[in-house]
Amino acid sequence: MSDTIITVSDVVTQFGKNRVHDGINLTVHQGEIYGLLGGSGSGKSTLLKEMIMLLRPQSGEIKVFGQDLSRISQDRAAVLRHRWGVLFQEGALYSSLTVEENVGIKLREYTDLPPKLIRDIVRMKINMVGLPEEAAVLYPSELSGGMVKRAALARALAMDPELLFLDEPTSGLDPVGAEAFDNLILELRGILGLTVVMVTHDLDSIWTVVDRFSVLGEKRVIAEGTLKEVIENPHPIVRQFFGGARGRIRSRDGK
Repeated sequence: MSDTIITVSDVVTQFGKNRVHDGINLTVHQGEIYGLLGGSGSGKSTLLKEMIMLLRPQSGEIKVFGQDLSRISQDRAAVLRHRWGVLFQEGALYSSLTVEENVGIKLREYTDLPPKLIRDIVRMKINMVGLPEEAAVLYPSELSGGMVKRAALARALAMDPELLFLDEPTSGLDPVGAEAFDNLILELRGILGLTVVMVTHDLDSIWTVVDRFSVLGEKRVIAEGTLKEVIENPHPIVRQFFGGARGRIRSRDGK
């Protein structure tokens, strides 16, 4: 995990008079699952949107696969987008399309593969994320929340990305479903060699899935590193996250 996939340097983000980021710095390495943790309004999802070129910061630099996103041409940006997949918080499936049609939409739009091969690839991706074969013909309204997440994940994986962005992947899931989804991400990372960036509020994911993560607060990164490194950080926001009533530091120490 020595190669750098993403670097964020001195990023400032502002909406009107509201400054969300005031000098964000972090690094994501190849093959790791990297978490973005922080309270509501700390700018986690905003930063993810900047990494995937849905938003542009006021200043600073974001590089993905060595490409400076603020200076990239439209043609190179289009090529770069094909190297990553995105799972949005609510799944963002097209309600008028079946699961199979949702998963295959990029393959139909951006490749010249024959329809039968696209169908075979889509069925493989659906199986890969743990959905039953019969789910392929269902519409999003016919799926449970967990199935929607898995269908959206299959769509994110359709183009065989190297990099996967997940925005609150376990939100809305019960503890059993959230644990199963976390285990699926670990399994897919191992099988596919993915690098994963995960925005999350879920401390269970931080404890069990994430290799390194950053804690956003006070408009910047207040801690970054492994779990052991971060929980030793004395910053009050870090202590509140991991030492509060819902944290695990106390339970782990038996206090």
